[in-house]
Amino acid sequence: MATFNLKTPISKADIHQLKVKDTLYISGTIVTARDRAHRRALQYVKEGKALPMKLEGLAVYHCGPIMRRENSDGWTAVAAGPTTSTRMEIYEKKFLRNFKPSVIIGKGGMGTKTAAAMAKYGAVYGAFTGGAAVLAVKAVKNVAAVIWLDLGMPEAMWVLEVENFGPLVVGIDSSGNNLFMDISKGIEMNRNRIYHTLGL
Repeated sequence: MATFNLKTPISKADIHQLKVKDTLYISGTIVTARDRAHRRALQYVKEGKALPMKLEGLAVYHCGPIMRRENSDGWTAVAAGPTTSTRMEIYEKKFLRNFKPSVIIGKGGMGTKTAAAMAKYGAVYGAFTGGAAVLAVKAVKNVAAVIWLDLGMPEAMWVLEVENFGPLVVGIDSSGNNLFMDISKGIEMNRNRIYHTLGL
């Protein structure tokens, strides 16, 4: 296990260095996106339209932040904790294929389709601690923009400039290794062994 401090846009070479259980801190640009933003982005692909900004090499954060408007043009992040990532499993393969972000951030891990897509397109999943919304927001130095605010505050895409955002634990690496699936398999094996020992 190693610790990495990377700045966006993150190159494929840097992504391929990261392995499951490594610790990652990110500086640069993170863009939040939950269910509705994923759906709209993929609808843009179907319609042949370009996204309002390029995501290639950036970090996409499964997060519905709480923002405070400071004036007619500016926002301040109040809280920015992670959303459960499994909700995005049905979108993430196509999202990675079309938009090429380098890092997906969230909580709870993702499934086999996302892991396979990360191996194919060169990306990693960084797990952030649930309930640490205040810790997360300390790393946010500027709210650079908001995209699709019509979706509502938590569902809009917020463009955040961050410094040392983390710690993130690499839960899926660019070889498709999936820490969450490994843990689930280990739990299942231990449960079966215990049941056998108990004669159940």
